[in-house]
Amino acid sequence: MPALATGAGHEPGLYELLAALPSQLQPHASCPEDNTFLQNMFGEKGLHSLVKIHERLRHYEEGKPTAVLKSAAALAHEISEELARKSENVDMKELQKILTKPHMKCLLSVHDTVALKCYDPELPPLPEDYDDEEDSVKIIRLVKNKEPLGATIRRDEHTGAIVVARIMRGGPAARSGLIHVGDELKEVNGIPVEDKKPEEIIRILAQSEGAITFKLVPGVKEEAPVKEPKVFMKALFDFDPKEDKAIPCKEAGLAFKKGSILEIVSQDDATWWQAKHEGDANPRAGLIPSRQFQERRLALRRPVATLPIQRSSSKRLYDVEVELALTDEEIKEEADAISGFHLAGFRRSFRLSRRDKKTNKSMYESKKSELYDTADVPTYEEVAPHRRPSGAKYRLVVLVGPTGVGMNELKRKLLISDPQHFGVTIPHTSRPKKNHETEGVEYHFISKHLFEADIQNNKFIEYGEFKGNYYGTTLDSVRSVLSKGKVCLLDVQPHVLKVLRIAEFKPFIVFVKPPSIERLKETRKNAKIMSSKDDKRSTRPFTEEDFQEMVNTAQVMETQYGHLFEKVIVNDDLSTAFSELRSALKKVETEARWVPVSWTHS
Repeated sequence: MPALATGAGHEPGLYELLAALPSQLQPHASCPEDNTFLQNMFGEKGLHSLVKIHERLRHYEEGKPTAVLKSAAALAHEISEELARKSENVDMKELQKILTKPHMKCLLSVHDTVALKCYDPELPPLPEDYDDEEDSVKIIRLVKNKEPLGATIRRDEHTGAIVVARIMRGGPAARSGLIHVGDELKEVNGIPVEDKKPEEIIRILAQSEGAITFKLVPGVKEEAPVKEPKVFMKALFDFDPKEDKAIPCKEAGLAFKKGSILEIVSQDDATWWQAKHEGDANPRAGLIPSRQFQERRLALRRPVATLPIQRSSSKRLYDVEVELALTDEEIKEEADAISGFHLAGFRRSFRLSRRDKKTNKSMYESKKSELYDTADVPTYEEVAPHRRPSGAKYRLVVLVGPTGVGMNELKRKLLISDPQHFGVTIPHTSRPKKNHETEGVEYHFISKHLFEADIQNNKFIEYGEFKGNYYGTTLDSVRSVLSKGKVCLLDVQPHVLKVLRIAEFKPFIVFVKPPSIERLKETRKNAKIMSSKDDKRSTRPFTEEDFQEMVNTAQVMETQYGHLFEKVIVNDDLSTAFSELRSALKKVETEARWVPVSWTHS
């Protein structure tokens, strides 16, 4: 058999040789059966553990300090008496004086005491009432520190025995390799536990300090775990194990917030997964509800709040473009800054009146499939890190928020800041073109028949009918902007996000949130709402009711769709909100981000 490769000047230990041995066996085994036998024998976990213990003991034997003489004090006394008889030599007199000093005598006496004492590790003695006919047991001693042991216990329904229910990956119990799922717990620190409840045993462990001794009956032998690829999940809900009545062990739970990235280390249990926070240096995993279990729980408590689809009949009707308007001075300033950049038709990104939202439809509403229905149950989403390759299309930027919150102004500022980098979609309409309008600038003008055909072919992200005419935004209009090497800016109703969250667009979704009503009154006192009646545009100031509706709608949006938002910006001050948005978009373009794993396969 060829010698195992080792580093220069390094002689491999027995454990290292044993670990490398199985890979060397196959070319030399006479038959497959021999190879299998040898593989199993040298790969046996118990053998590896024994060899590892042997290596540790040998290392201790080789490295421990050994006293040359265990009776140094007596020897010094004999030498002192011998030197006293030869007092004519000055050096001998000085040495005899040193050896007879009290401090030297005490030092040599302490040396002899230490040299005579044995400091070798001692294994715990077997119990006095040990029964030779009893099932094979293992006595394990673990040193407890502030970290939990990382194992949970339960009472077996059939036998009544206390057994190890699960081992938390990365915890002290798992790292020791001595405790396994299914092991029956007999004693803790010499205290029998057969007649105790699991809660009582936990209290015993909590009160114990230092080394804890377990007496266990080995359970069914576990197969060696298969190395699985890392799985990361983005949490779409908040979880606090202390508040969860269903978790088998609150202390073993892992708390997280919506948006947390979790590394799933075990899905063996269909109800409770084991996970840890991505990047956490602590190797110990914690319990979190599995996706299936959490979906069942959420299905039983669907949120009551839903987005309003229309206002009271007493409210006035607004036009297709209901949005917070800038003050006259701000509009003039921005118009001067554009320097010829054409913004005609800019706001026609399609937003129906608040009363007519019942006619506002999307591709999602016409697709009644389980794929979209399950997206309404926010639990976890498998994710992977993704960085935009050089030269690839930019991610679609989607703004979501209540009417009047300022999405239009943020888009306008982005366009003005860099018109060569940002772009917006041109909507479609079935109404006739007016004299001052240009095809492909304000709208794409198509016939009502063609518009209805495109609806049937699912070409629209969202569409609606207003005063007998169709208006809508198509998927192709988004593709057109992206194909020009620009960042496409789009604002939509939140239920449309299900259509846009695909690998082709990889949307970065920003929720623009209003501040408090008091702050709205302060910051929007000079702003007006653009409205219309009988096709005549006009503006009016915001009312108290407008502010209240904006805040209420934002709260409902965040409740229903918050798990899809990657960035939340409170538009308290337009300049501050713009800077925050611009900075976030820069990071999206240059840094790796966690995205749905399906987006990285395209």
